Amino acid sequence: MSETTVKTGIGGKVRENQFDDSKVVGLGEVEVIAINPNTEEYKEILGIELKEDSKAAEYLGESDEGNTTLRIDVWVRNVKNKRRDKITFFLEDKERTNKDETKKQYINNIGVCSWATDPNELPNWFVKRDYRVAKNGEEELYNFLRTWLSKLDYRDAETVLQLEWKSLMRNNLRDLKSQINGEYATTFVSLYTVKNVEKNGETKEYQAIYNKAFLPTFALKNFRLIDYDNEEVIATLREKEARIIQASKEKQKTSEKLGIHERFVLTVKGEYGCKDSYVLKDLKEYNPNEFIVASNETMMHEDDEPTY
Repeated sequence: MSETTVKTGIGGKVRENQFDDSKVVGLGEVEVIAINPNTEEYKEILGIELKEDSKAAEYLGESDEGNTTLRIDVWVRNVKNKRRDKITFFLEDKERTNKDETKKQYINNIGVCSWATDPNELPNWFVKRDYRVAKNGEEELYNFLRTWLSKLDYRDAETVLQLEWKSLMRNNLRDLKSQINGEYATTFVSLYTVKNVEKNGETKEYQAIYNKAFLPTFALKNFRLIDYDNEEVIATLREKEARIIQASKEKQKTSEKLGIHERFVLTVKGEYGCKDSYVLKDLKEYNPNEFIVASNETMMHEDDEPTY
């Protein structure tokens, strides 16, 4: 028997799709690769061949009140491990008000929102630009767009970030799709979560990406320096926010400011923040044993899911 030559050294093919078939949680840098893909784009861009009865590429719908609705699926690719996931936004052709309908939300021509009982009460900095009453879902969509298209100079008076509403609600996303790999587009940081959904008496888990807050890529380093999952750290951050708010109410000057990453944390950890399972650390594989659903408030029921 001849002696076998044993290879030595370090080498081989890089595993590009780490975590691709598993659920993940945490913060990851992503790039946009598709928006509301049609059947052909599903195959060409995402490598997914839809079944004949699939409704994945059907985006228009109708709310219980009879208003036109639009689901916007933004497909992103993780810069590090190349896995693909989608961020979903829901729009409804209805003016956005608070629960008791005493206030309306307004949006200006660079996608910034403000609440008021009357337009005359809107802040001066807001009304320097064209504005209108916002529709349901626009705040989340434009928060995303301002982060993704961060090469736009939003301080310049000539800058505009405003999609024509009627055209948008016909699923005409030509303007958005043209920005993929465009001059204003950047990579950004998304929060990967696992959503717990109660269905037929069972709890099922789904991969998701939080759609109410995003971060510029440079902000990710802050989460490697500070543990924002630590309750003492969060308590200190909330105290800082309270001092800033109080100083503003009393029209006092303060040197304290919230960093963009701190505002992100306060949104995620806030009363109306993320109810899914997540960590404010670098992306990692999801381990359900690390998360405990403490109450029904952190559990989604099937009926709570958007119907459009």
